[in-house]
Amino acid sequence: MTDADDLLICHTCGTQFDAPASNPLPNCGICDDPRQFVPPTGQKWTSMAELRGKHENKWQEDAEQKGMWSIWTEPKFAIGQRAILIETPEGNVLWDLITYLDTATIDFVSNTVPSNSQFPPATTSQCSSNSKPRTYLSPPKKKKIKSRGPLRAIVISHPHYYTAHLQWSAAFDNVPVYTATEDSSWFSRADSPTRPSRRLLTETSTTIVPGVTAIKTGGHFPGSLVLLWKKRLMIADTFVTVPSGLYHKDRPAGTTSYSFMWSIPNMIPLSPPEIHAMWKAVAPYDWESTHGAFIGMDIRRPDCKRAVLESMKIQVKYEGHEGHAIFSEEC
Repeated sequence: MTDADDLLICHTCGTQFDAPASNPLPNCGICDDPRQFVPPTGQKWTSMAELRGKHENKWQEDAEQKGMWSIWTEPKFAIGQRAILIETPEGNVLWDLITYLDTATIDFVSNTVPSNSQFPPATTSQCSSNSKPRTYLSPPKKKKIKSRGPLRAIVISHPHYYTAHLQWSAAFDNVPVYTATEDSSWFSRADSPTRPSRRLLTETSTTIVPGVTAIKTGGHFPGSLVLLWKKRLMIADTFVTVPSGLYHKDRPAGTTSYSFMWSIPNMIPLSPPEIHAMWKAVAPYDWESTHGAFIGMDIRRPDCKRAVLESMKIQVKYEGHEGHAIFSEEC
């Protein structure tokens, strides 16, 4: 059996396959799908072992919400998304995944990290807030402290972020990985038959741990998810945060904050019925901020829920469906 570090990883999307890097596949099924793409340079492969020494993960606590951390890889690898770690009294939850995994990241996610004074100064170049978040690099091996409990779950929004989820699960004592049953055909590795990691979500909403709810909206993929915690809605690219949504002071009517896409890189929008179904899935819930797939894609405003519905109506209108039923929705 090939060691997980030596398994094939797509350089474009970051998906890990049950094939040795020494004998690459002819193509990546994720990238051949019209939602994704193969770059002009063609299909390229790597492995976790090959990434080591070339990349590192960084993490940064949210400027306004203690216990909410973004984790990303530098230099950028594959799609370049972030994972979000949230700390709860019932244990911690990882929302979405990045591909790259190393010992320093395992130590951080396990909440066994050096005290704050041992970290380098924070950078605020990617934050609009006046407060200063902490950015932690690979920590030194010094005195350690423990935070509020272990990792209890990984929840992944959609197949583009499945990445190396079985290797991540194994690194945290086979922690369960929650994904939508509708998207199970996109798995690129076989789960263990005796100790499976995956948990397939069949309901529209599922409590992952008390206070953390996965909501299935569909759209980008049939099983696309969002995650709600403390009125913070983690949206990945289920709802795509757009530039005009990042500034909201004295916004004129008709300014959009989100788009709703079947393919983001290939710019194929979702249809009005799909957008309306997404709204119906989230309408019973309240939130005051959204946190998108990439660093900086955070929208905080008291009427954040209204901004989602407003953006849906704007997209449906300009797709030529001004009489659609979504225009009767209110929040």
